[in-house]
Amino acid sequence: MDARRAGHAGAIAGILPEASKHSQFSVKGADVSHAENRRMIERLVRDLLKEIGEDPDREGLVKTPERVERMLAFLTSGYGKQVDDVLNKAVFQDNYDEIVVVKDIDFFSLCEHHLLPFFGKCHVGYLPDGKIVGLSKLVRLVEMYSRRLQVQERLTSQIANALLEALQPRGVAVVMEAQHLCMMMRGVEKQNSKAVTSSMHGIFRERIESRNEFMQLIRSHAT
Repeated sequence: MDARRAGHAGAIAGILPEASKHSQFSVKGADVSHAENRRMIERLVRDLLKEIGEDPDREGLVKTPERVERMLAFLTSGYGKQVDDVLNKAVFQDNYDEIVVVKDIDFFSLCEHHLLPFFGKCHVGYLPDGKIVGLSKLVRLVEMYSRRLQVQERLTSQIANALLEALQPRGVAVVMEAQHLCMMMRGVEKQNSKAVTSSMHGIFRERIESRNEFMQLIRSHAT
């Protein structure tokens, strides 16, 4: 590895761990650490700009370290949240016994291999067994896990496993469809490719009829 590449790797390696720590700070009692952490990330971004041959003091880049720090804090904010925080007491006892689906949930995440975005649609379904959850919480669950460094396979499983543990339903099904910029703008450079992943549990794994019903629901279009 040449000196410039080594510098790039070192700068990038420093930025993301700090961004992850930043995302876990609470406002109360952490103002000093929060401010110090922000300044450290900004310095690392500035160093990275220098390493790639840019002038961080030129007009278009002067505020870039600050902007990147804010961006990373937002895109990794899922590290500072837990499932209980997201569900927020929105699990209710109910006798509803048909499939619940929230489909076409837009999501954005960062690939942990290249730190490039991947984005697409997430479809979440479950068959209740005495408990239901507020529909918006399914969206929040997707957001929480998406706002971390991820691979699509793990992201899909994390969403499904969290719902399985929280509701103990008869089944959970999650399907994610995404485009990966690491495949579109570098590497194989295939702009129209999509990755599809699924995580099926309970009745959706055991019974093809239930799995097919879920797949039909996420593919249906209202008229």
